[in-house]
Amino acid sequence: MSTSTPENRSTAARDSSTGFTPKARTTPTRRWRVVDIVVASVIGVAAGVVFWAWGLAYTPIDSVLSFSGGFEGILNGGWLFAGVLGGIVIRKPGAAVYTEVVAAVVSMLIGTQWGFSVLIWGIVQGLGAEIVLAVFLYKSWRIGTVLLAGAVAGLAVGLMDTSFASAAAYAAGSKTIYVVTSVVSGTVLAGLLSWLAARGLARTGALSRFASGRSADARV
Repeated sequence: MSTSTPENRSTAARDSSTGFTPKARTTPTRRWRVVDIVVASVIGVAAGVVFWAWGLAYTPIDSVLSFSGGFEGILNGGWLFAGVLGGIVIRKPGAAVYTEVVAAVVSMLIGTQWGFSVLIWGIVQGLGAEIVLAVFLYKSWRIGTVLLAGAVAGLAVGLMDTSFASAAAYAAGSKTIYVVTSVVSGTVLAGLLSWLAARGLARTGALSRFASGRSADARV
């Protein structure tokens, strides 16, 4: 008898002449389940608290790096991991944007110096990671894809900051440095750390109801 999981759609049908059910062929569904929404929300809320704490630490560090000619972009990755982590754990369209936006809203509600603009940045940052996962049709979860998602999220926030935030006043050279360091920060803090976190969670069995937790060798 064939079995199917909540995340798969069975194509098996019983053969009336033999009475046997052929082996099911399954394809992953992109439809969100209740558990997807719950876990993505938990990730987003937890990340939002981290975002808020990161903002507290950002101000004194940024005041020092502000004389570095754009190198303060290296701090941006601390606000990008929610989308990447949510995307590779849930593995459904929209997960990266959803978790990043939830995190942004939570940090905004707790209280940040940037106010409502945090939500706008959260949407853009989430889209940066989401675009990469969508390009790979939500089928590639190897480290290279995850690092690229973090990098593009970093590129997105770097371009936003150098166009609409205080970094917009920088000279061209400093803007370039800011964007590059944002990409590096996104690659490491959002990409690599999210990949390691997802692997760690998978090995504990916490993601057993997700494809990311059932992957062979906890590979995501």
